[in-house]
Amino acid sequence: MRFLTAGESHGPKLTAIIEGLPAGLKVLKEDIDLQLERRQKGYGRGHRMAIETDKVEITSGIRHGRTIGSPVTLTVENKDWTHWTKIMNIGLEDFELSDEMQRKITRPRPGHADLVGGIKYGHRDMRNVLERSSARETTMRVAIGAIAKNLLQELGITVYSHVVEIGGVKSKLPFEGDYESLGEIAENSPVRCIDVESEKRMMLTIDDAKANGDTVGGIVEVIVTGLPSGVGSYVHYDRKIDTKIAAAIMSIQAFKGVEFGIGFEMAHLPGSQVHDEILWNVNNGYTRRTNRLGGVEGGMTTGMPLIVRAVMKPISTLYKPLQSVDIDTKEVYTANIERSDTCAVPAAAMIAENVVAWELAVAIVEQFYSDTMDSLKNSVELQRKVAREF
Repeated sequence: MRFLTAGESHGPKLTAIIEGLPAGLKVLKEDIDLQLERRQKGYGRGHRMAIETDKVEITSGIRHGRTIGSPVTLTVENKDWTHWTKIMNIGLEDFELSDEMQRKITRPRPGHADLVGGIKYGHRDMRNVLERSSARETTMRVAIGAIAKNLLQELGITVYSHVVEIGGVKSKLPFEGDYESLGEIAENSPVRCIDVESEKRMMLTIDDAKANGDTVGGIVEVIVTGLPSGVGSYVHYDRKIDTKIAAAIMSIQAFKGVEFGIGFEMAHLPGSQVHDEILWNVNNGYTRRTNRLGGVEGGMTTGMPLIVRAVMKPISTLYKPLQSVDIDTKEVYTANIERSDTCAVPAAAMIAENVVAWELAVAIVEQFYSDTMDSLKNSVELQRKVAREF
């Protein structure tokens, strides 16, 4: 199962093609639109979110609300395209626009792909770089993740996300309650935080950064429940499920680190306080007394909740920009300013949620018989039965 995305931030539309979905999976436009709406929420977002009200158009692979086994095509219109039709025109027409009117970029932003991308592809106008390296690309990965979440839900697997930290303000952990409650609380928080006091301080931190022309990053957590044991494999590096998930999360714009379970804290603890003791009972089979390893051992799921955290750096477009160099004149200037967010960590949490959902769906479809959803359900349930009775 695989996908491709295409499209520029200010181009006419974004496109995704998904191949390999089992036949018979329920896919509704409104389910995808809901995930796209969630992506656009969050305290600290910029004006672009007020312009775009993302809605998906499904143009292949679905009939009467269910997949038919052929590639699925999704498109999302960029409403802001109407202001960029000349600047981003794909034809050969010469509009004789000035550099300013073309929105030409010659002063790269520190921390962004501008300069290195321009060097790599030979672009003297770095708009050719930032249009594709923009986080606008995640729109389609969220749409794809929405379909993956539908697949997982039919298998009894649920994916949650919340914000652990913004700008040094940390949420109270661990959460005292069930994961369904965690999901509901996060969904109703402007910053996807489950701790009310921390939520208020996070919002004040975002306000302060905005007032200073600055940006803030943070840490997000994704939790997956209902996974059968044994998804992934220890036999080769690229079949390990934590390898796949870590790579996928690191592919999200501005993400710079990943950890599972208690993660980097393990460096400070003895093994007796890191590894999870194994339990067994007749109803549930094997479980763990704790879940410090985050539901993964040896590159495979254990059947415990999968817990993965990731850090997002502050967004690199600042309204008080840092020093840069004009690539044409080589003179020192401040970096270009593109319309941007002060903080996108809440949105990034649910982007990570959808990216993780896709990787798990791919791993499950590859591992179990999956030409149809019925056969996939039967195969996964058989794996659960084998694990209980082992």
